[in-house]
Amino acid sequence: MDEHILTHEEMLETAAQREKLSELPDNAELIDDVFYVWKTRFGLYSTMTKEGRKMLTGGTRDGVITMTRWHLKCEQDGTLDDYSRVINSGVVGGKL
Repeated sequence: MDEHILTHEEMLETAAQREKLSELPDNAELIDDVFYVWKTRFGLYSTMTKEGRKMLTGGTRDGVITMTRWHLKCEQDGTLDDYSRVINSGVVGGKL
């Protein structure tokens, strides 16, 4: 009998994965075997990776699918920073 005993870290990771997937709505559809898309109760569409990382929310199903694919590709290529910039620092100068 070759039984694998889970470490504490493995048990925590397993529990975290189950919790993330339990947040997945019944109407979620798996896209490209990589991420899920579903219609929210407010009529928007959201995506989440198979690992449970929530990604985008938008007005159309096709729009969030397209942009989630693009975002994941940029992450994979390491080019996401090429499309990101800080517009405002959010720092308030002076005394409040």
